[in-house]
Amino acid sequence: MKLKFIIISILFLGVSCAKKTDPFLITPQSIGELTNKSRVSDLESIYVNDSIVKQIAGDGFAENNDKIKILDKKGNDLLRLEAKAQFDSIATITSVRIMNAKYKTDKGIGLTSTFGEISKNYKISKITNTLSSVIVNLDEINAFVVIDKKELPTEFMFDTDTNIEASQIPNEAKLKYFWLDWTSF
Repeated sequence: MKLKFIIISILFLGVSCAKKTDPFLITPQSIGELTNKSRVSDLESIYVNDSIVKQIAGDGFAENNDKIKILDKKGNDLLRLEAKAQFDSIATITSVRIMNAKYKTDKGIGLTSTFGEISKNYKISKITNTLSSVIVNLDEINAFVVIDKKELPTEFMFDTDTNIEASQIPNEAKLKYFWLDWTSF
């Protein structure tokens, strides 16, 4: 009888001590329960309390050509996901666009962070100058952020040839987009 009680107690303790995944934590290989190994078919069980909207990709130029949207029950945009292959339920998720400020890294970095907060907490791997924005790669967390050029000094506004350095981006520059990139997995 004592042995049975001890075994049940140990099992109960093990189950109650199991670490629950923070549904809003961004790591290099996951965002909440979604991982770089997650398949499209897993989304129903991962986002059981949310809405999943699968879209047909547009012409590539439209803002809404993301493949899968995750919305909360109130219709608020949480995440936008892209899979390795369209219409393939066993395809893995290759990129995640963070759409909601609830999602943050263990260092508190999220969609509402500034460039200064990001550069203080993560090593910048690469900065790419595009027509209307700069793309800042953060290889340490398999992510990149996009900053609108309106956040930069005016001399960079229409210049795509200049190599922009981290020191030239104002610390208070706001993020336009925050993406996790799992294409290398």
